[in-house]
Amino acid sequence: MARMTKAVDQNVDHDCEVEKMTEREKSAENWSRIKDKPEDEEVGEDDVNNDDDDDDDDDNVSNNSCSESTTEKIKSKDQQLDRDYEEYKPTEKVAENMSQGMDELGNVELAVDDDDINNISSSAKIKAQASKAVDQPLYLNCEGDKVTEREGRATENLCPEENDLWNEKVTEEDVEVEEEEEEEDDQYEIYTKEEEDDLEEDDDEGIRKLYCSPTYSTEIFQTLNQLRNSSLFTDLTLNTEDGLALYAHSSVMAALSSVVKQRLRERNGCRDGEREREFTLSFDVEVTHFGLAAVLEFAYTGQITCLDKGMLAQIRAAALSLGVPRVLDFCKEQEEREIKAGGGEKREDKKTKLSAEEQTKITLESIRQLWAERVGCDVELEVEGRRFHAHRVILAASSDYFRGMFTSGMRDSHQPCVTLLLLRMSEFEPLLQCSYSGNLALGWGCVFELACTALQFQFQHAYSLCMDFLKQEIDANSCLDVVSFAEAFEMGWLHEVAEDFVLRNFLDVAMTPKFLDLPVEKLKEYLRSDALCVPSELPVFKAVVSWIEANPRKRVRLARELMGTIQFPLMTFKEFKEVKAISGWPKCSAKDLYESLLEEFCSTSADYQSHCRVYLPKDALILVGGERITEDFDNRYPCKEIWFGNSFRNHTGLVKRVEWRMLANLPEQPRFSHGVAVLKGKLYVVGGRHYYGTEDTLNSTYRYDPYQNSWQRMADMHEKRSIFSLVVLDGELYAIGGERDSQTSTESVENYCPSTDSWSFSHPLDQALSGHAATLWCGKIFISGGFDSKYQCLDSMFQYSPDTGITYVSEMNHSRALHCMETLRDCVYVAGGVSADRNGQLVDQFACEIYDPAGDCWSSITPLPVPHVAAGSATLEGKLYIVGGYCQEDYSESRQVHRYDPPTQRWENMSMTPGPNTCLGVCVLSLPAHLRR
Repeated sequence: MARMTKAVDQNVDHDCEVEKMTEREKSAENWSRIKDKPEDEEVGEDDVNNDDDDDDDDDNVSNNSCSESTTEKIKSKDQQLDRDYEEYKPTEKVAENMSQGMDELGNVELAVDDDDINNISSSAKIKAQASKAVDQPLYLNCEGDKVTEREGRATENLCPEENDLWNEKVTEEDVEVEEEEEEEDDQYEIYTKEEEDDLEEDDDEGIRKLYCSPTYSTEIFQTLNQLRNSSLFTDLTLNTEDGLALYAHSSVMAALSSVVKQRLRERNGCRDGEREREFTLSFDVEVTHFGLAAVLEFAYTGQITCLDKGMLAQIRAAALSLGVPRVLDFCKEQEEREIKAGGGEKREDKKTKLSAEEQTKITLESIRQLWAERVGCDVELEVEGRRFHAHRVILAASSDYFRGMFTSGMRDSHQPCVTLLLLRMSEFEPLLQCSYSGNLALGWGCVFELACTALQFQFQHAYSLCMDFLKQEIDANSCLDVVSFAEAFEMGWLHEVAEDFVLRNFLDVAMTPKFLDLPVEKLKEYLRSDALCVPSELPVFKAVVSWIEANPRKRVRLARELMGTIQFPLMTFKEFKEVKAISGWPKCSAKDLYESLLEEFCSTSADYQSHCRVYLPKDALILVGGERITEDFDNRYPCKEIWFGNSFRNHTGLVKRVEWRMLANLPEQPRFSHGVAVLKGKLYVVGGRHYYGTEDTLNSTYRYDPYQNSWQRMADMHEKRSIFSLVVLDGELYAIGGERDSQTSTESVENYCPSTDSWSFSHPLDQALSGHAATLWCGKIFISGGFDSKYQCLDSMFQYSPDTGITYVSEMNHSRALHCMETLRDCVYVAGGVSADRNGQLVDQFACEIYDPAGDCWSSITPLPVPHVAAGSATLEGKLYIVGGYCQEDYSESRQVHRYDPPTQRWENMSMTPGPNTCLGVCVLSLPAHLRR
């Protein structure tokens, strides 16, 4: 912040101490005597330097008195000084206060208003006077309304006491200015100045991540299409010969049409007064209303729904007239597919066909290029003096704030330039770029500011990316800031995520400087939480001590209250001995406090049990649906129940037992042999069977939101399927293979897009499969075993790509189907299921094995202790869980839950299943705190 000085020709501060003015008066007298000397008369040393003997005794301030060399320099510059005096004649008032004004002059820049322009000469003359009294000259530069000091200092003629007073004053002023700057910055920042500087350095080094919204193009074009249907921001009219008209956004059509793009370029060349806001294109009789409507549909959706042989000619004519080569290519591909279908080829070549989402991405990139070239931009946004060009319709589609502004009918809705106040350019520019790309570069130095601005101006997609960053990049150094941010903006879900991270990583968080600034109530809340993860109570004690020692004067009185949150009976004698060794307590209270701690440490066994911490993990094991056998072992029946397992931990963090609780019921019908998956924190239940008839296979999809505790019916799959695999890849669900009914398997693969709520076919498998297993490793889908179309057990293992199909890798050591497969610690684990014996009969498969994708090799591990056929599986906290299933030998149920620990290579029996046991879906889902308690 630039510091503004007073005009020196005004009244100067007279509050300085009287006894400090002696040397200043001497300097003024010296100046008066020197300036009155004729040019040919020498200036004696005594005329310049009087009574400076006291100063000579102090070596530290010897530069404040004039020496013999000073006299020689004054002689050489006397002539120049007199010329300066004639040019810059000081007023009487300034001359009188000259000595007092010298302490206001340092290495500063004077800003002079227009009204004070006549006083510039006075200011310059006083600086010249100051320079004559010291041995270093002062050079002045007068430029317009600003006087700049280049060299020299006005304080070198001060006595030692005055010099100290000057330095103290300047230091105090600098501190005040810095505090004012920090106060202004704190209006926008939630970090301290030092932390902000560190973050800015990180950002300068490029420590930012580019966060992308894979569905942004689809979603923004859905909004653009809604605006078009509502006739909002439409500035292009397409007229046909029959008098019908279609309306569109010129910026969207220019991304596809060379004709519209050229018209926009021509409009850019016109002056603002001549530039038309809307324009019309008229077509001859060859271009029909239907053809134009199809081209518009492609522009806004990336597809053409009514695309048959009879309509291709009309669509092609419209595309030719508008100059839309992508629609012409689209028509050509359709003709080729019809030719192949007429030749008896069943399956179309999906490799060459771009999906609707890919088409919208291409269109959005074209709009972004138009924006970069300022083609069709119809509004300017001024932020901090800089103007940003944009398209109104893109702003309206990406921001509810701008949509309201441009449709309000007020002045800003039609102005060519809109000024945005109280907004930083560094915050607005990334959000504007995100509107055209769906991408946002985020780092800890900017994410909170961008999130606030995105929330204020209602850039929903940018705000979502900021929230994704906070969830994914949260660490020990930032989690407490995320907690504060979530509390300030009342973001309940983010607050829970951040606090959960604090509790899970308490030891790391307690080592950060921000932990020492926690309010006492917040600290007690963490220490009393059931979800606090610590190996023992000693680190908790040390964390409390470090917090108190950060401000002992105020916090030591809180020691007894905070010690009450620590479970001392859980400590060993060695740990408690270390408690005693830690010093730093006030002598008056140390003895009483230690005695109370010792009394608690020596409490009885019953007291010990009451002090045990109970840790509730956020991620829970979820059991969905399935089937169970009746109490008389006579029949099986499907179930609608959904259970979750809460792992209770002791103070060492080890699981003691699993308690099952009811979470919800499946909507509508019960189901088994279905698929379950978790995508963006929500549970998806897909397909399966609701009973045992030949027509009881399902294709329905339901989504469960644990934070809302509600179900939503989603789009159905194209095919019914059960005993299939469901995995998540790149934000989409993939349903792989399975049985269409009780007798027919399928090789088809469908993928579900949450943003469009639609299923579409992907590249099929090379054969029909059911009872197989699939998992994800490093962004690749691996599929193992299963039954082929003849219900033979397979030992195959292959990698599946939605674009290119399958690639076989090394076979398993054992054939198997109805088994479990999960990824854990960079390896793929396969366990349970059935296999065929020498006679082709199905038998229980106890063998378990690990696949190393990097080395493409298999190795055996400890076999299962009991059969697990058609069981569920999941990984939780670095361990593999196998849940339920049945025994192939006698068809009895296996109600046990086994857990495999890779370090110990052992299977542990954790608990019994709460209800359904076979053909159930198992996954891991994060549950809110109110459901876990």
